Amino acid sequence: MDFDFDVISRSWLYLFQTGMAFTLKLTALSMAGGIVVGTLLAMMRLSRHRSVALFATGYVNLIRSIPLVLVIFWFYFLVPYIAAWAIGAQEPVQVGAFPSALITFIMFEAAYYCEIMRSGIQSIPRGQVWAAQALGMNYWQTMANVILPQAFRNMIPVLLTQTIVLFQDVSLVYVLSIPDFVGAASKVAQRDGRLVEMYSFVAVVYFVLCFALSALVKRLHQRVAIIR
Repeated sequence: MDFDFDVISRSWLYLFQTGMAFTLKLTALSMAGGIVVGTLLAMMRLSRHRSVALFATGYVNLIRSIPLVLVIFWFYFLVPYIAAWAIGAQEPVQVGAFPSALITFIMFEAAYYCEIMRSGIQSIPRGQVWAAQALGMNYWQTMANVILPQAFRNMIPVLLTQTIVLFQDVSLVYVLSIPDFVGAASKVAQRDGRLVEMYSFVAVVYFVLCFALSALVKRLHQRVAIIR
């Protein structure tokens, strides 16, 4: 087989400026949104109101039971109709591939971040809740000022590990013809007829980045003091 790895040197600028930049952007936005929504879901799951807890539990279990690629297609075709219903339009709203992908990853990752945050919240000694209540704090003040800061600190390594998984999962937006890193490499591969070379390069880049990030997370986990 005749390999031509010069195709990488000819296209690496496009791959990183267009593809990798998009992948990192979607990963960062999805992580931020997923942690916010996931934290709210975690608090709902721990709520004393049974209906609220059951709703959050049902959502988390449903999302975690469905393959991500199906969720991507589901939101891509459903969001335009939801937007039309929200604004009272007669026709589906053209939302676009990127907003649909962003909503998908936020809502999907929120289910996983929820379980991480729930574990973090439950790891905080109950006595700290009682101490906050003794100082006159209500539920939301206790969560915001006492529980969540410690939970976030405890869960930083796990949150970052889940973000690495998210970084890998973003490659699935390729099915929507979005030019992420994999999508950009696919375009070059199809154009030049060099599928093996381009996909091998993509695999190496993902391996190097994810391995390096995993090593950093492991080191961080060893240095962060877990609050007991």
